[in-house]
Amino acid sequence: NTIKKCGAAVCLISLCLWSAGTLRAEDGEKEVKLKDLPAAVQKTLQEQSKDAKVGDLSIEVEDGKTCYEAELKVKGHKKDLLIDEKGIVLEVEEKVEFSSLPAAVKEQIKKSAGKGKIKRVEAITKSGAPVVYEALVKTAGKKSEITVAADGKLISNEAMKEESEKNEKEEAGEKKAEKGT
Repeated sequence: NTIKKCGAAVCLISLCLWSAGTLRAEDGEKEVKLKDLPAAVQKTLQEQSKDAKVGDLSIEVEDGKTCYEAELKVKGHKKDLLIDEKGIVLEVEEKVEFSSLPAAVKEQIKKSAGKGKIKRVEAITKSGAPVVYEALVKTAGKKSEITVAADGKLISNEAMKEESEKNEKEEAGEKKAEKGT
């Protein structure tokens, strides 16, 4: 009897997890084409993508709010935009040079990275001001992401799961582009 109850509980939990995964996929990202974007989003994207190449475009619904994400290539590096339905840029995620970081941010990233190699740093900007910086660090073959506030306070230092092949290839392509300039 106990085994039947446990079996039923496992089935119920599995069903809940499957449902949550399905809902998350529906509430997640979906690729779209430029022509499918609302006019306000297209206008903002045109303004923001001057001197840039527009890559993947996607629509995402998060907490019931619809936003559009655009991947851009600007001077050989990646820049992601998050735009709302009205064409307002909510967030910009862009690769930055370590040397350009505020002193407190550099110090915290170095301290948190320890003996690890800092592979890439991105600035996450909201309303035109950097909110946080994310550093990708590789230590003994393992990757982690360090998130630091604009004032230098550590927000998180988390081990990362292996990145997709696409991200690995993008990183290699960015290195080649940087060496070519």
